[in-house]
Amino acid sequence: MVGMSELLLPQLDVEIPPEGLSIGEVARVTGVGIEALRYYEREGLLLDPAPRDPGGRRRYRAGDLAWIAGLVMLRETGMSIADLRVIADLSRREGTEAERLAFFSRHRERVIEQLERTKQHLAAIDAKIAAYRAVTEQEQP
Repeated sequence: MVGMSELLLPQLDVEIPPEGLSIGEVARVTGVGIEALRYYEREGLLLDPAPRDPGGRRRYRAGDLAWIAGLVMLRETGMSIADLRVIADLSRREGTEAERLAFFSRHRERVIEQLERTKQHLAAIDAKIAAYRAVTEQEQP
């Protein structure tokens, strides 16, 4: 049976060695800067702190990368850091599925509202382009 986290987290197409990836490699693969990754960890946004190698360097495994990809996706939908912190906390605790459902349902509504505003803005931009195109075509000999 496929675990719930495998169904709910984006997967990155990257080969991850058994020892995991360094923070620099994760930054390259996910597009999240090194300082942002450190910030995510300090702020409790990761499910678990990144494991460390014997030299104390962070090593990220497949689950960590999937979670980080999920954070990126949620940030791109406008989710705040405070809300990411809430969902990370809920995700660490079993039996919080109903709370997660309510949380994501509310976020979905906010995303739909933003999408509708963006569509309206795009229509206004298209109207401006059409107007400027009409003016510039009249000016050309």
